[in-house]
Amino acid sequence: MRGDLVRKLAARCLSVGLAVLAFVVVALTGATGWGLALAVAALAAAAAEQRVRPGADLMAETTLIAAAVLVGYARRLDDGFDLALAATALVLLGLVLLVGPLRTAGNLEIRAANLPVRTWTPLIAGQLGTALLGLLAVVAVAAALALPAVVALAASLLVGAGAGAVALDLARRRFRPASGGNPVARALRRHQPEFLLHFSAPPGSEYQVTMWLPYLERIGRPFLVMVREPEFLAPIAAATSAPVVYCPTLRTMDEALVPSLRAAFYVNHGAKNSHCIRFTQLTHVQLHHGDSDKAPSANPVSGIFDRIFVAGPAAIDRYARAGVQIPAEKFVVVGRPQVESIQVRPEPAVGLAQPTVLYTPTWTGHHADADYCSLPVAEALLRRLLARGATVILRAHPYTTQNPASARQLGRLTELLVADRSRTGRPHVVGAAARELSLTECVNRSDALISDVSGVISDYLYSGKPYAVTDMGDEGERFTENFPLAASGYVLRRDMSNADEVLTALLDTDPLAEARWATRRRYLGDFPAESYAEAFLTAARRELASTDHSTERSAQLTPLA
Repeated sequence: MRGDLVRKLAARCLSVGLAVLAFVVVALTGATGWGLALAVAALAAAAAEQRVRPGADLMAETTLIAAAVLVGYARRLDDGFDLALAATALVLLGLVLLVGPLRTAGNLEIRAANLPVRTWTPLIAGQLGTALLGLLAVVAVAAALALPAVVALAASLLVGAGAGAVALDLARRRFRPASGGNPVARALRRHQPEFLLHFSAPPGSEYQVTMWLPYLERIGRPFLVMVREPEFLAPIAAATSAPVVYCPTLRTMDEALVPSLRAAFYVNHGAKNSHCIRFTQLTHVQLHHGDSDKAPSANPVSGIFDRIFVAGPAAIDRYARAGVQIPAEKFVVVGRPQVESIQVRPEPAVGLAQPTVLYTPTWTGHHADADYCSLPVAEALLRRLLARGATVILRAHPYTTQNPASARQLGRLTELLVADRSRTGRPHVVGAAARELSLTECVNRSDALISDVSGVISDYLYSGKPYAVTDMGDEGERFTENFPLAASGYVLRRDMSNADEVLTALLDTDPLAEARWATRRRYLGDFPAESYAEAFLTAARRELASTDHSTERSAQLTPLA
């Protein structure tokens, strides 16, 4: 997260700094050409800031840039008052003032994918800022070439007409809504979804949804995915044929929650989940996006859901161990359906000569007490693995690069493995190649796992293969008390002083092979391998069938006041 803050601050300083410099050069010096060049550079910086800070307010930058360009244009023409240039200035001023409010208004509108409707107005409203930057670039070029001001006026009127059409349509939607609801709501009523997946999370978290989509589709009932942040609409829509709806406000949620819905599923404890839980007619089911001994896996907020689907009895014990009191009837053991394609190896890992080891460092977390990341000490570990002739699959958490220190550490590990691959020919998998593999593929390719405390261990446990866990809190004997899953693995101390001992157990003797099978049943349930995912599918269908939703319900779900 610190990396994001640094990038956003740098982008902001660059765009504002160049805009100020362009205006000062044009207004206070005779270097008009240099001033226009700086204005174009400021426009490029503003466009970059839009990518780093989606939805950023660029009014200050665009105002300064527009002023610089117009002053420079007037100097280039140098023929007194120009009516066309004055009109261009008025149109540009109007656009600078309106783009932000129109974008905000557009972002408050419902949008959808995988539905036979076109929600063009919010999409165009979201692109008006980019269109304004492009228009200013065109006007700057026209000024540099001393083209007649009518050229700039024509371009400005074209963009202004588009902004005006957007403004009129947004006003109509707000003050004269169509009878029967908006097109998205009407399309959803025709679709007749029986359940929804509600999702809100920081950028880059779409994996929390995509891991569940195949199993939601296998339930065999129509459903929709409701996202609360616009950046998730496209990637999640590309991963499913089900409707995906972006609902930025409570009003748009009211429109999307059609009467046919019976249940709502959730994959995290995002704060916006409460916006959906207020609809008491729905059965609310927490699925989670992984099973681990991390503190967030026993979040007291879980108690607000009607049902909590857990992988195994160990998850229920985890809440009790954390002092979180939740009625037993809320828990449903469904296994972890995502592991059904993991290949099981029943025999112990003994005497592995050229093993393939999957290393999955987690991220630093939002708070210090949830920082289980081993990247700061990983180089010594990887060097010991390479000395044993191991091939390494390095698959870091998706959030890793959001922390600059973690990003640098991951970069050094990647360079180490790439250099060893060039020298020895061992096919280490790093970087983009590792990200292209699914976790299941990584598990199936490997002989053993080294991981931080994370949900990866629970998934790997299904394979029956050995794993080691890093004790980054240097807790010693208390580590396995706080993280019981580590008791069936081999614990690496933070200072790596026992690395050789652990690697010998992990790759050669594997004394905990038998204990892992008992742990596997506690953490992942005791379901037949050939129909493992059926436990989840049956439980989900049962929740849909048990919810009493008569056809005489009101035309709209009623939220809890």
